[in-house]
Amino acid sequence: MTDAWTWLTTGAHWTGEEGVGARLAEHVYVSGLALLIAGAVALPLGLWLGHLGRGGALAVNVSNVGRAVPVFAVLALFMVSPLRNAGQVPTVAALVLFAIPPLLTNAYVGVREVDRAAVRAARGMGMTGGQVFRRVELPLAAPVVMTGVRSAAVQVVATATIAAMAGQGGLGRIITAGFALYDTAQVVAGAVLVALLALVVEGLLVGLDRLMVPRPPRT
Repeated sequence: MTDAWTWLTTGAHWTGEEGVGARLAEHVYVSGLALLIAGAVALPLGLWLGHLGRGGALAVNVSNVGRAVPVFAVLALFMVSPLRNAGQVPTVAALVLFAIPPLLTNAYVGVREVDRAAVRAARGMGMTGGQVFRRVELPLAAPVVMTGVRSAAVQVVATATIAAMAGQGGLGRIITAGFALYDTAQVVAGAVLVALLALVVEGLLVGLDRLMVPRPPRT
């Protein structure tokens, strides 16, 4: 760990195209883009299926099957496809497929676990289906949905490291370069950077969750 700290505090390792700064920017870019695309696909679908109460079980089961598919295998498949010359597209595509299951599952489960008595009461007050969803189901489902977002975000940040094994960018390149050079300090430093980034992302999303999701007043 002392050698890893020395590696991390050496200014030369943070500059240039192969430096920590450039690799960190690549990692954040592909992780953030993948999470945004996965959220745009999975969250509306999961919330809609949860509101309807139909077809959600099939969608959740299909997404759970997707969790069993190794991300590296998907990435390797993309790397031998026409997408191999499309920059970071293979990495983003593989991470999107990896992020969809927790987002879809939590969105669906969050809406379906809303107290049905509250939903019936809202309908009894004359609310339309859209009003019930916006004013009752979505606010009550928000904590579960945000848990899925946090889980997906941390998993994507950690899994994006694997992209380096297929020649893609990100912090994983620091680790693979360390293995190639038999430099244990660099390998440990790269792993620490990935772990710290995951913790930072988790902390930011927890803060966002507290701002967006209302908490009941303390008695």
